[in-house]
Amino acid sequence: MLYLRKGRYLARTASGRADLNAAFALRGLCFGQGNGADTDSFDARCSHILIEDSQIPALVGYFRVLPLMAGADILHSYSAQFYDLSALTRFPGPMLEIGRFCLHPNHPDPDILRIAWGALTQWVDATGVRLLFGCSSFSGDAAEPHLEAFGLLHRKYRAPAQWAPKPKAPERFDFETGLASRSLNQPRAQADLPPLLRTYLLMGGWVSGHAVYDRQLHTMHVFTGVEIDAIPPARARLLRAVAG
Repeated sequence: MLYLRKGRYLARTASGRADLNAAFALRGLCFGQGNGADTDSFDARCSHILIEDSQIPALVGYFRVLPLMAGADILHSYSAQFYDLSALTRFPGPMLEIGRFCLHPNHPDPDILRIAWGALTQWVDATGVRLLFGCSSFSGDAAEPHLEAFGLLHRKYRAPAQWAPKPKAPERFDFETGLASRSLNQPRAQADLPPLLRTYLLMGGWVSGHAVYDRQLHTMHVFTGVEIDAIPPARARLLRAVAG
């Protein structure tokens, strides 16, 4: 069971139906379901991590994790519904899929994201995970508002050839063709990156060469991977300081 307290925030593993109901309601709020709960068939296979503000008290953040023991198991992940991940079946070592990451819209404190990464660092160190991965979401299921960010990802953060996801979902925006004649405004592109994805990239993360339209959740997403061995040492020290 994961348990990490820092200041006013607590990250912990959900422990009962009330915890799960609160988590699914927050997901519904953040992913466009209004007052309805967001659930899917992967929930039963995942551990659910809650981030609570003890001063209110309230649930202010959430993510779920799906541990995979070997590369071949990635074909049974949530992300594999949308991306051809056959190259990653050769990846050596355990993996951890991070999903449905969300922060309550009324609680924008960056410390919530920090404690989430501290909790993930605890998990990685305890289990020997070598790859973090998932679908990093952009708000809204239209490409136009995100073209600057997509251009930055295409130019600087493409996946290594040996691990690169291939297209699978029929509805997608291909960076190579869709951005062929577009110039890059880097400050604007950086500003459009979702906070979670920005953190992935600071840790040496990489992304797919296309974004997938998710009409159900009203988002677009890119496959994102972070190889633990590639995290810059200074960044790793900061993460372990939060996790300690």
